[in-house]
Amino acid sequence: MKTPWIGGNDFRLLENGEQFYPAVFDAIAAARREVLLETFILFEDKVGVALHGVLLDAAKRGVQVDVTIDGWGSPDLSQAFVDSLLAAGVRFHVFEPATRLFGVRLNMFRRMHRKIVVVDGERAFVGGINYSADHLLDFGPKAKQDYAVEARGPIVDEIRAFALSSIDPQRTRRRWFDWRWRAARVPMPVEPQAAASRAAGSAEAIFVTRDNQGGRHDIERQYRLAFRAARREIIVANAYFFPGYRLLRDMRRAARRGVSVHLIVQGEPDMPIVKIAARLLYDHLLRSGVRIHEYCDRPLHGKVALVDDEWATVGSSNLDPLSLALNLEANVVVRDREFARTLRERLERLIRESCKEVPASQAGRSVWWRSTVGFVVFHFVRRFPAWAGVLPEHRPKIDSLGPASAANGASTQTAAEPPR
Repeated sequence: MKTPWIGGNDFRLLENGEQFYPAVFDAIAAARREVLLETFILFEDKVGVALHGVLLDAAKRGVQVDVTIDGWGSPDLSQAFVDSLLAAGVRFHVFEPATRLFGVRLNMFRRMHRKIVVVDGERAFVGGINYSADHLLDFGPKAKQDYAVEARGPIVDEIRAFALSSIDPQRTRRRWFDWRWRAARVPMPVEPQAAASRAAGSAEAIFVTRDNQGGRHDIERQYRLAFRAARREIIVANAYFFPGYRLLRDMRRAARRGVSVHLIVQGEPDMPIVKIAARLLYDHLLRSGVRIHEYCDRPLHGKVALVDDEWATVGSSNLDPLSLALNLEANVVVRDREFARTLRERLERLIRESCKEVPASQAGRSVWWRSTVGFVVFHFVRRFPAWAGVLPEHRPKIDSLGPASAANGASTQTAAEPPR
């Protein structure tokens, strides 16, 4: 099923917290009607406190504010932090609050990993940046390198409709039949915001999400379609690179037919297992002509890609089993030469100034145990999506807090699985 491109949009690439946070905070400070915010991580550090301040001010001047956090990614917000927002009228939602057994958090799979902001239905932000101080350079050697995008134009209507339906089950309906023979949820019509519906630029875009019902492979499908159509160049920068067999195959085939394929991965990862896992695939990729660059300045957290002169994507989805087979994710796919040029300049600078290329001569020189483990792991990821699909599922829960429930506790509702 083809996903239609939506034209008339304008996009601005935002790099790291230094560009992202001022843009988001200024947009919220100027909000007149509505703020919708979803994030995996919200910490009560200087970034979280600053976000709290602009949300509080917006709510006090009558703006309807909805905030959704993930219960695993944001487990330690203080009661005072939340209560002050509730008292101002903010509707606060917690996706799948993490349960604990003897102090150990459980239920780490199928998390809400999206990062979305929509303000007044006119501006939207999508990317990989959470609300925590480790996205700022002054955090030190562990500060994360990351990207997001600000969108204006008709695509904002799509993002807003999705954000509303994800927190309100009444805004979704179940199709009686779906072409994939799966139960699918589609958003109820949402009145478009006039400013968003007007053309803001010339870029075409698709807002694509991953869920655990009808949209399991939608983000991966966009990558694979672009890789198969590539004629000249592919650049992928992804923090957690351990994709399934089909995406690896399309990347290798592109390199074999003469496309220049560059992969940027973590050289200084935030978790050591990330580097170990990615290196298990190095031989497989190097032998096909893929050039691999390890980003060594600090941890890489970005999830972006570029194909040829006009296709680009920015979002929350890593290329690993969690993002491609379990978590709830959101990406924007952009078709625009100017935006692609800007992203290419940023990534080429990253390769030139901050990366160490893995020599092609390393292919085939692995010790026997690494080759054996690599073979086993490769075939594991080849079959992981199918295996994950048979794991027991449950309807995800959102604990929705509001002014009326502040004194009585959370009201738990069964959330609609986000629409595609």
